Amino acid sequence: MSFTLTPIGHIRGGRAEAVDDDWGASRAAIVLDSESFTPDALAGLADFSHAEVIFLFDKVPPERIETGARHPRGRADWPLVGIFAQRGKNRPNRLGLTTCRIVAVDGLSVEVEGLDAIDGTPVLDIKPVMAEFLPRGELRQPGWSRALMADYWTKRD
Repeated sequence: MSFTLTPIGHIRGGRAEAVDDDWGASRAAIVLDSESFTPDALAGLADFSHAEVIFLFDKVPPERIETGARHPRGRADWPLVGIFAQRGKNRPNRLGLTTCRIVAVDGLSVEVEGLDAIDGTPVLDIKPVMAEFLPRGELRQPGWSRALMADYWTKRD
């Protein structure tokens, strides 16, 4: 079985290149497709502080897709882990998911902060973050993933 997804819009602004760290202050706009949507599609979104954005890593060529295990960021000092135990862009379906802060909603545009997608990236969906959908209970993650994420959102001096 296969599915066809049509982007609801694209990222405009922000970064031009995908780099691994310091995404926290990155600002960009998600601009909806004006042939498919009207501003009504975003009605009420400004009442939320954050949104989950699902997007396509469209710049990843098919030959770079990972289906097994790899060392995150190619670092041999970190364990060999399966692609579904990490958040790398070389995923089988090339889907990205990020929770980002909503700065403003205007017409067909949502300005966001902390979205780790580059200019031109196709956006597949936007969902408001609701406390009831956040993880229940204590979170756990291995030490290597904390080290990997140490500078992801903010650059250390």
